[in-house]
Amino acid sequence: MEISDLQIQGLKLIQPKIYKDGRGFFYESYRQQQYCAHGIEVPFVQDNVSFSQQGTIRALHYQSHPGQAKLVSCIQGKIFDVAVDIRPDSPTFGKWEALELDEESHRQLFIPIGFAHGFCVLSETALVQYKVSAPYDPKTECSLRWNDPDINILWPIQNPVLSPRDQISPYFKEVFHEVMGHRL
Repeated sequence: MEISDLQIQGLKLIQPKIYKDGRGFFYESYRQQQYCAHGIEVPFVQDNVSFSQQGTIRALHYQSHPGQAKLVSCIQGKIFDVAVDIRPDSPTFGKWEALELDEESHRQLFIPIGFAHGFCVLSETALVQYKVSAPYDPKTECSLRWNDPDINILWPIQNPVLSPRDQISPYFKEVFHEVMGHRL
């Protein structure tokens, strides 16, 4: 398994070693000791699975307290996976990074606490699995507008399918106005 740092500090790309033969393939999707050796020392406590149609955007979600680290993989199909840095003290606050995850490469994206996360479905359908470091809590569930001009994510689709909540999520500057005011 290869684990490498991405441009925004804390984000990591995981590429498992895939063993293929006439029967199909095998790979380890998680080995705690190896992840810890690369700085991913997160006690994952919940696994989530999401199934979506092509053109769907699920974005940009995060838990305010205690936060959630995520380990995201696309088991079937292909997604454009996005992480937005919402750590006020980070030099990349408000910046985003994205990569494609798919059923062929079996790559994973590790997203530490302090990021909003979302993805769009590029294939006909997609089955996404992600581990999280804290249980889901509707009281601390938060989101940002998927098409926020201050974040300016270059989504590879137009006219997405969105949940009602994602259509009306607040803008970045509405949520982080105090932090943004100090940085201007």
